[in-house]
Amino acid sequence: MAANINITVEFTGGLEMLFDNVPKHSVSLSSEAADGKPPTVGYLVTYLCDNLMKDSRKELFVLDGAVRPGILVLINDSDWELEGEDKYELVNNDNILFVSTLHGG
Repeated sequence: MAANINITVEFTGGLEMLFDNVPKHSVSLSSEAADGKPPTVGYLVTYLCDNLMKDSRKELFVLDGAVRPGILVLINDSDWELEGEDKYELVNNDNILFVSTLHGG
C-alpha cells in the first residue's frame, strides 16, 4: 500500500478567492499518485483544480494546462524555477505557495 505525502498549499495575492477564500490547505496525496510515480507540482495543480477549487474560473489559475503566467510558485520558499517547476517531485511536509502578481484595477 502506498503511503501518503502530506503537504501544505497556500494561496495569496487574490488566488485564495478561487479556493473558497481559504488561504491555507493541508493536502494528502498518494505517494504513487501519478501512474505509480511520486506526485509532482504539475500533478498537484491538476488535483487542486479538480478537488479544491470552488470557483468556476479555472483560467485565472491555469492556462493551457499550466500555472498561468503572473503566478509565482514557491516550493519551500524557493522559486519553483530553481526546483524543476511542474516536474518537481513532492515530498512529505513540502510547502507550496502560489502568489498572484496580477492585480485588477
